[in-house]
Amino acid sequence: MDKIKIVGGHPLFGKVFISGAKNTALPIICASLLTDEPVTIKNIPFLADITSLNNLLLQIGTKIEAEEEFLNGHKTQKITYHTPKPTSLVAPYDYVRKMRASYYVLGPLLAKYGHVELSLPGGCAIGARPMDIHLTSLEQMGAHIEIKNGYVIADIEGRLKGAHVSFHAASVGATCNILMAATLAEGTTIIENAAKEPEIADLISMLNAMGANIEGANTSTLTIHGVEKLHGITHQIINDRIEAGSYAVAAAITKGRLELINANAEYLQTPLDILRKMGVKIEVTDNSIIVDAQNTTLHGEDIYTDYYPGFPTDLQAQFMALMCVSEGAALVTENIWENRFMHVPELMRMGANINVHGHASAIVRGVEKLSAAPVMSTDLRASFALILAGLVAEGETIVNRVYHLDRGYEHLEEKFKAVGAEIERIKESD
Repeated sequence: MDKIKIVGGHPLFGKVFISGAKNTALPIICASLLTDEPVTIKNIPFLADITSLNNLLLQIGTKIEAEEEFLNGHKTQKITYHTPKPTSLVAPYDYVRKMRASYYVLGPLLAKYGHVELSLPGGCAIGARPMDIHLTSLEQMGAHIEIKNGYVIADIEGRLKGAHVSFHAASVGATCNILMAATLAEGTTIIENAAKEPEIADLISMLNAMGANIEGANTSTLTIHGVEKLHGITHQIINDRIEAGSYAVAAAITKGRLELINANAEYLQTPLDILRKMGVKIEVTDNSIIVDAQNTTLHGEDIYTDYYPGFPTDLQAQFMALMCVSEGAALVTENIWENRFMHVPELMRMGANINVHGHASAIVRGVEKLSAAPVMSTDLRASFALILAGLVAEGETIVNRVYHLDRGYEHLEEKFKAVGAEIERIKESD
């Protein structure tokens, strides 16, 4: 497995282009299965998760054509997905185990073709993340579901039927899956306590452009009037708010100044407010966010993760790394996943002062400096937190198992090098 070597102590200055949103691209790619016409998606990032999902769709029988293009001077990719007739309605274990978001094929395939066999998914080890909301909601819509030999086997007679479903938690995955399934259902589906993330609004925008009839974007109640058929379109996905938030922390922790090009401050109001309270200067322009922590004394601030528009769980690890070198104490409370403090022991190896209480909260007391150490990545966002710690640690930090980073951060080393970081990838064969 590749490793990343970082020599700390370099403030970051310059511009970072924010890539297309992984968490938007994955469900939107799967939404292409709802039509037998070509769907072209622009601004797709070069990520391992995209490659994994593409391989799964190829196995299903989707024709995929990718080409590189430039958006605002940044190389990205435009991919056309065309599934006129699937050759398989099975999402096998070998594909799904690599990425939990593979379950987004469940709703579209079931709604369009009436049958799907989905291996129970894998992904980052940050909690149980059960699929009960997905499955019980589909059952309310008339699906017959059986779990056998590690697979979800779902069937319907005719079409899915509209239903009034209420989620016990505002699950992003379930919202996307049921939303997609309901577009081709007979009648009207109402989703109560739907997730409100910007990625879902982008999915709704695309589905409506394909001919769906969805009301309630950006609210917790979605109303979907089913239609008989959807058509192909071209859609450009939004940029990645989690990547933008991660590089905002990189500017803060190194006491530098970064301009995050194509970042949308509207999607990051809660994290940006935390940075401001800590002493970081934030300037918002029409097309960027400028994060300036030069000559700043940072002060710890409490973090409480919550569903959007609350503080995102996907930025908790990065902000914890920042609190490790900020004055005073900060309480970090994780309310979304029950096992998302696995980065704590690795940060402590570097000299961080963190006390975990149960599995839901941690008190971080800032230290004057961190010291370089070999550390191990445990999940996608924790990996970036260790990169951040390495950027300010004294000495040479080696981050192991960085395949997690390749799943969610495009061209990470290149982006960091361009703004002054001393960072390089060590290939397994090196």
